[in-house]
Amino acid sequence: MKLKILFFGMAKDLASETSTFLEVNEDLKVSAFRKVLQDKYPLFSQMDSFSIAVNETYAEEDLIIVENDTVAVIPPVSGG
Repeated sequence: MKLKILFFGMAKDLASETSTFLEVNEDLKVSAFRKVLQDKYPLFSQMDSFSIAVNETYAEEDLIIVENDTVAVIPPVSGG
């Protein structure tokens, strides 16, 4: 299945791209998708954590990502 991946902030820098399409074999839970991302982008280990949004909504770890979903990788943000 094909997923559109968007990278923001530090994730964009570590991935060296703003977006990509990723081909995976089956529907994945967000928790499994994190592992796929970390395998594909080893530099993500430099982030303490990152959030995943699916179709513009922050996703829980047990949400299942399905074909044609748009997934955003959002690094930690700080504010003042």
